[in-house]
Amino acid sequence: MNSKISALCKKRDLLVIFRGLAQDEAFRRLMVLLGSDCEDQANFIADYADFVSALYESGTVDITEHLLRITLEDENFFIVKTAKDKKPPLLVQECLLHELQFIQELSELTPDDFIEDMDYDGYIPRWENSPADIIGSYMERVRLIGQYGYGKYAGNSMFIFRDGSIVPVRYPDEQKLSELYGYETQRKAVMDNTLALVEGRPALNALLYGDAGTGKSSTVKALVNEYSGQGLRLIEITKDQLRDIPAIIDEISGNPLKFIIFIDDLSFTSGEDCFGALKATLEGSVSARARNTVIYATSNRRHLVRESFSDREGDDIHRNDTMQETLSLSARFGLRVNFSRPDKKAYTAIAAELARSHGIDLPEEEIVLKAEQFAISSGNGRSPRTAKQFVDQLRSDMELSAKG
Repeated sequence: MNSKISALCKKRDLLVIFRGLAQDEAFRRLMVLLGSDCEDQANFIADYADFVSALYESGTVDITEHLLRITLEDENFFIVKTAKDKKPPLLVQECLLHELQFIQELSELTPDDFIEDMDYDGYIPRWENSPADIIGSYMERVRLIGQYGYGKYAGNSMFIFRDGSIVPVRYPDEQKLSELYGYETQRKAVMDNTLALVEGRPALNALLYGDAGTGKSSTVKALVNEYSGQGLRLIEITKDQLRDIPAIIDEISGNPLKFIIFIDDLSFTSGEDCFGALKATLEGSVSARARNTVIYATSNRRHLVRESFSDREGDDIHRNDTMQETLSLSARFGLRVNFSRPDKKAYTAIAAELARSHGIDLPEEEIVLKAEQFAISSGNGRSPRTAKQFVDQLRSDMELSAKG
């Protein structure tokens, strides 16, 4: 075994701050490879292949890129303390620098460092190395922790709540603000409020209500994509998880990032009591107050409640009080924005803008006519969603015609 690998092998068990990196399969396999006995050629070659396989499966062939990513995203006691403005002791800071130097040295390992000890002359899979200052990159991430975050929040911007944990969305919505047309006044109100949150100013909980397909959810997700680089994250929950809001806020309240807890398509039927936790959060109860968090909800109903005539009947003397409490829930959102269904002029204008953005070179009069015909024939009525569906179909038809 060459001297470089021998020296690294002695250091591998001394990780303290970055001990959690061993949870990453490629890193774990690399540690096994460092300690592998080259005298046992069969196992040595197998350990080499196990590491390369794990590295490839991680989505990269670059060892430096992988090690830098998992180091920057590692949630360890140093970064957590730093995020809470609790400066770690000097001994911990000294330990951090030594471990980062160790990871830097790992990132510079080449296949040849191991192949020279192999008694094999056939094809051997390899990896790449790219130049990187891991120590400098990590210290810069620490300095800008309010912008990048740490742990799972460093590499992801959208999350869901599942089985009691906040987990990243595997395939997040990539909606962009530049791809949304119409509703400029409504969108600006939500944008201004979101910017207040991002910049650390007081921000309001917001209810975006109105007709289906008008871009309420798209607006929220587009704003997260727009400002994720400035520290904005989204955690989406369902109505059934409203009782988990206090636990979610407890977990993120000390985080330097800013969070939108997002509830899509929210509505209640009379008799449901799961809105209690939401009500407590909107009212700013002691257990649900966090300056880095707002609640954004979308609904097709301004008052968030489905009400039937049968709800007005019965012998429950407290029924009226219960209904009034549910109906008044929407009033507890500081910002309420109405996304109503567009009229013909607004709808066709959105369709025309979308068509132009996709490079569809048709006279505007023709697009307007076809868009209106599509809204009627589809049965979906006029909405930004219908306009997008129309343009998608128009693009498909034009591509098919071009192939013919």
